[in-house]
Amino acid sequence: MKVVRGPWSVVSKSVLSFALCALLFVLCSYAEAQKPAKIRRIGFLSALSSPSVTSGSNVDAFRRGLDTFGWIEGQNIAIEYRWAEGKYDRLPELAAGLVRLKVDVIVTNASRAAIAAKEATATIPIVFDVMGEPVSMGLVFSLARPGGNLTGVSGFGTELSGKQVELLKEVVPRLTRLAVLANFTSVGAAASIRESEAAAKALGVRLFVVNVETPEKIEGAFASVAKQRADALLVPADAMLASQRQRVLRLVEKHRLPAMYVETPYWVVNGGLMSYSASLPDQFRKAAMYVDKILKGAKPADLPVQQPTKFELMINLKAAKQIGLTIPPNVLARADKVIK
Repeated sequence: MKVVRGPWSVVSKSVLSFALCALLFVLCSYAEAQKPAKIRRIGFLSALSSPSVTSGSNVDAFRRGLDTFGWIEGQNIAIEYRWAEGKYDRLPELAAGLVRLKVDVIVTNASRAAIAAKEATATIPIVFDVMGEPVSMGLVFSLARPGGNLTGVSGFGTELSGKQVELLKEVVPRLTRLAVLANFTSVGAAASIRESEAAAKALGVRLFVVNVETPEKIEGAFASVAKQRADALLVPADAMLASQRQRVLRLVEKHRLPAMYVETPYWVVNGGLMSYSASLPDQFRKAAMYVDKILKGAKPADLPVQQPTKFELMINLKAAKQIGLTIPPNVLARADKVIK
């Protein structure tokens, strides 16, 4: 008996094929949706101490910056933190460890951390935050065209040292002798000292430098400052000094020294008199923006090094009272934050 297949049979096969294809598409889409999002790994290398001691605001600002671009720690990114605790000799191995983990990008905090990361890898993108001038440090070829695998944010400003000395002179009108604590092993220390000397000379202030390279030399450094009869003290950005912040602050109070600190805000919120520098939280938000661009495919060589656009003056009136110092009203009026 011959079976004649009509048009409905053809239609039924077509409908069945379409339904099967649609079902397969839905199942594949569902399976794809169930796959966990790829976790991108960020290495955070700092010459400073852990967040609970010194850098909480930096890390918080960095995380918040990443959040605004949709990068959430624990969801689509993992951050590997490495802290040198102010010990520069630990940085090379910490950087090498991040390279072995094959992180997608390395973020560095402090000049020596950036240099250690650069020496550890020529392929993994590096986003740095440094207080000095990155070209003279050998980190990039130029600010506009970094080249290589590094870019980032510089806290360097040509007016920074001059402004710090000028503010000290306003707060301490009798200032004629200014001491500077300097760690000669710190990258950029020599350049910073030259800028401070030029600014001091223009104001008729004699500047002298006391070298302090290890925590063990801090007590002796303050003895030298007292012997030189300094009227005020300038404390530059340095990871070793930052790791000994409470000790330094205690000695400053003991010697009743008006002191200017370069890093905002950590010294002042912990009892320091005043600080003036580029806003570090703002710097780290900019670093987060560059991390976002790199994770989305941008090359560090094509991202110009960003210069500071926001500077902050902070004053601690409680610290001023402890050493019997009155802050002039015109200086207080210019402060971004006053701690009472």
